[in-house]
This record gives sequence, C-alpha cells and structure tokens, in this order.
Amino acid sequence: SLLPVRISKIFKFERDQKIPVETAQAGEIVAVAGLDDITVGVTFTDPDTPKPLPLIDIDPPTIAMHFIPNDSPFAGQDGQFVTSRQIEDRLFRETLSDVALQVEALGGGSGFKVSGRGELHLSILIEKMRREGFEFQVTRPVVIMKEEAGETLEPYEELTIDVDENYQGPVIEKLGSLKGQMLEMNRRNDMIRLAYRIPTRSLIGFRSEFLTLTKGMGVMNYVFAGYGPYAGEITNRTSGVLVVKENCTTVAYALFNLQERGTLFLGPGVKVYKGQIIGEHCRAGDMVVNPAKGKKLTNIRAAGSDENVILTPPTLLSLEDCIAFINDDELVEVTPAAIRLRKRK
Repeated sequence: SLLPVRISKIFKFERDQKIPVETAQAGEIVAVAGLDDITVGVTFTDPDTPKPLPLIDIDPPTIAMHFIPNDSPFAGQDGQFVTSRQIEDRLFRETLSDVALQVEALGGGSGFKVSGRGELHLSILIEKMRREGFEFQVTRPVVIMKEEAGETLEPYEELTIDVDENYQGPVIEKLGSLKGQMLEMNRRNDMIRLAYRIPTRSLIGFRSEFLTLTKGMGVMNYVFAGYGPYAGEITNRTSGVLVVKENCTTVAYALFNLQERGTLFLGPGVKVYKGQIIGEHCRAGDMVVNPAKGKKLTNIRAAGSDENVILTPPTLLSLEDCIAFINDDELVEVTPAAIRLRKRK
C-alpha cells in the first residue's frame, strides 16, 4: 500500500559522523528522521511514480526460548529491571530493529516465548539485556517443529566448516553423531572445507565444542536450509547435576570432598541457594549436596593428621555453555553480576 509521509531530516554519513543535508542522490547511504512504524523492506519513492523495491526475504525463526521473570531466592539483588512489564517492553522494542525476532506473551505473567534464528542469535539478545541491567531466567532452547501431510518436520541448516587437516577426524566423527549429512569435502592448502546438512537442534552448544575439538583452528558458519524430516533422537546430556541443599556460602573443605563426585562450576566463598546447580555429577541422576559442610573439630591434635585442601580450578561456563548445558527441568538465571544454573521449582 502507498502511504504519504513527511521526512523531517536527512543525514549523510562521513566517517563516524552523521551530517544533516537538504537532499540526497541515488546511491548514497542516508538516515532519515521523523517517521514512525517503519519496518525493514519499506521503500521511499516518488508518489507520482511509485516503484517499490522487492521485499527482503527473512528466514523464519528456528529456535524458541522462554524468558521468565526471576523468582530465585536471590531475585532483585543485582538487576535494575526485573519486572515482567519491563522485560516485555525491552523485548518488543528489540523486534523493531531485529526483524528475525518474534516475541509472544505466555499469559498470566509467566513470561514470554522468544523465537529467533538460532542459539547465537538469542544468546546475543540475552547478553545485551544483561549488560543493560535486566534480570531474568531463560529455558533451554527448543527447535520450532511443524506438521505437513501428517509428517513432523524440523529445521535444517547448511553448515560450512574450515578446519586444519589435523583436526578433521574428530570434527567429522562429532558431526556424524549429530545426524549431520556430509555434502562436500575439499582441501585448500592445509585446510579442509566441509559442507554439511544438519538439524538445527544439533547445533545447540556445538560452537564451543567445535572450538575445543579444533583447538581454535577452525571456522564455522551456517545458513537456513529449509525444513526436512525429523532426524530422530539426539542425546543432550546423560549426566546429572550437583544441587545445593540449602542457602549457604561455599567452603573449600566441602568443595574438596565434592570434587570426586563431579565437575564443579564455582569455587569457595560464593553465596548459593537451595536448588542452585553448582556442578555436573559424574553419574546419571542428580545429587543433593552441602557445599558449606566444614571439617569436624576436636580438642585432640595429632601431628600430620591435617590434610592440605587442594582444589581443582572450577569449570567456568559462558552464557552459551549454560544454555547448551541445561535440561528441560532446569533454568539459566541471568543477572548483571552473575549467571547461575538452577532447578525449576
């Protein structure tokens, strides 16, 4: 449809400056002011001879997460914006500049379903909001399935990888276990280029694992390749987690004794709460632990009986690592000061 509008100002770009001008010529990149409700794909044209440009084809969202107001025991301690209304305003404001993002209210103040073009897309949004002072929780990402002719279809990506030839074996083996189908393999000097068609859900958490497999000597990127048949079950995490028994502050002695139970995500002197996840269990099933348990003291002193407490450095998880790690019954708590894992209530 054709709508008359009035532009109040036109700006040209010179280096990092915006310079106001009266007119602009064909081929120049400009910014305009004075318009409301403008979206990507709108064409400014002569009203007497309107010739709109073709609309930009935006890939549909493939992954969704729930953004939930923080209700942990530490809620409201770090963040400036914590209410459901503040989170809602920020998310819908983001959709004005990010056309690939979709936001849907879940109702009852229970949060929002945010859909985007992959795990990295949503991780960037979460990190932006965290740095702006927002505090909230997010669920594990799930792919957006659809039904056609009674068949379940899931999104696929075309994955391109450039990797040093010394690391191609582990990468190919891993992609095979993730239901990836190799399309192409070429050699370029000492680098190998691999092209795969792979389910979108297989790429959740794969980026950090890929960097580990290649020791940083690899580059990956992917584009939406359309929907295809459901590829079957893909294992996420078989191990359990170490869950805090009660609100406390971690102590070195307790963490030292917990090291043999699994991998710890934090060190001593950290305040934790009931239900918080502080590590990955070495076996299947969750384990409730007390990270504040101290050594029993007696009035008898024996030479050489005291042991030095030597702690293995904790595994520090990034935001992407946390999102990929959690299961459906777990949440990532995001605040400006910390990123925590917890069990759902």
